[in-house]
Amino acid sequence: MPITNWPEEDQPRQKLIKNGAQNLTDAELLAIIFNSGIRGISALDMAKSLLTNHHGLKNLIDATTGQSRQQGIGVARQAALQAATEIGKRYLAEPMHKGQKLNNSRVIKEFLTHRLGHQPNEIFACIFMNNHFHLLQYEEMFRGTVNQANIYPREIVRLGLKYNAVKIILAHNHPSGSATPSIADKEVTRITREALGLVDMEVVDHVIVAATECFSFAESGLL
Repeated sequence: MPITNWPEEDQPRQKLIKNGAQNLTDAELLAIIFNSGIRGISALDMAKSLLTNHHGLKNLIDATTGQSRQQGIGVARQAALQAATEIGKRYLAEPMHKGQKLNNSRVIKEFLTHRLGHQPNEIFACIFMNNHFHLLQYEEMFRGTVNQANIYPREIVRLGLKYNAVKIILAHNHPSGSATPSIADKEVTRITREALGLVDMEVVDHVIVAATECFSFAESGLL
């Protein structure tokens, strides 16, 4: 039965309109991109089959056109999927603009994942904000080796004063692939918080990025 003949509350496009894209499954989002299925198979069932055959969304997106066609996706649907993927990449590649309000952890994690997630060496960055969480500046401050970067809290304080920041998000990547904070990460967070606290600046989070995984000190109760 075509999806258009399903009850409205079960149709992926109507669910997106009513509940938001973030509440749809990978298969439902793909079904919207594909727009239609093939004879006897709905777009949703096709999406579920492709996700199973490719062992997840990332492998499906990374698959070549030829590989995907072998799984029955076809040229038009592959082009639609590539276009949707490219739009997402370009969206994440656009820098956050000064004055943007950053009180949404999802937006912050997506931005940091794009900037730091695939860096080969460790990078320590800071997001400087005013008292209302509006972006003042993003700075990649310290660069290191594959497993460490030397952090100098006084430099963070200096830039915080330069930008007249009140709130700061610390961030760094783990090229090793695990976002779990080390003892050294916790100690750097403590020392930096104390240094910034002396000049009335608050560390509101420390985000560790490992590929597409993020660990938030604030969400984990470590701040």
